[in-house]
Amino acid sequence: MKLHFTATADAADALAALRQRHADSGPQDADIIVALGGDGFMLQTLHAFVGSGKPIYGMNLGSVGFLMNEYRVDDLAERLAAAEQAVVHPLRMKAHTRDGVVEALAFNEVSLLRETRQAAKIRIMVDERPRIAELICDGVLVSTPAGSTAYNLSAHGPILPIDAALLALTPISAFRPRRWRGALLPHRARVRFEILESAKRPVSAVADDREVREVSAVDVEEDRSIAMTMLYDKGHNLDERILSEQFSD
Repeated sequence: MKLHFTATADAADALAALRQRHADSGPQDADIIVALGGDGFMLQTLHAFVGSGKPIYGMNLGSVGFLMNEYRVDDLAERLAAAEQAVVHPLRMKAHTRDGVVEALAFNEVSLLRETRQAAKIRIMVDERPRIAELICDGVLVSTPAGSTAYNLSAHGPILPIDAALLALTPISAFRPRRWRGALLPHRARVRFEILESAKRPVSAVADDREVREVSAVDVEEDRSIAMTMLYDKGHNLDERILSEQFSD
């Protein structure tokens, strides 16, 4: 089992401790990537190794660590041998601007956010059919099951089981229609957001940590051609964590 370790700057000591016990085979030759940090770093690592086919095992040295395993130096080989898999597919965002189209992937969510004091006005299309003619809001997002306990949950969106063939479409501080709480979409749905009055009410689009400013329209759909595997300690897999989150305080 060949490993490659990657870490945030704050996890440098932990990185050194693991490299003293385990050889680092480098990113090209490794069978498994071990990421040391928080949830944000796990997302960065997923993006960094897209298309590599290498599973990623995270250990928490950040704050929340929802996507990570407990950090321990001992028994790493045994933990990896018994680890359970969670396979995730990203969203593909195509953000239209005056300078062209910007594409980016999101393993958590694609969110649209107002850039100024003015509320955003957004038309929502699903599979080329208008669903909301004008959403007046601070923003709106599309979340994967893996990201449903992150920003989506903070915006009062639903928690999705990791293997659900669904996406969550969730408004952020909707003003009109005030009673709309969002929708559950099949994972194959194609969502288009059209920005109304974009000059007066500019909107940015964010795919995980990639931001595009002053968009005129944003297309979002799941990309099933990309599959990334995350590894979790036996009995503490991502599906169980997401389920448990629905019964937490």
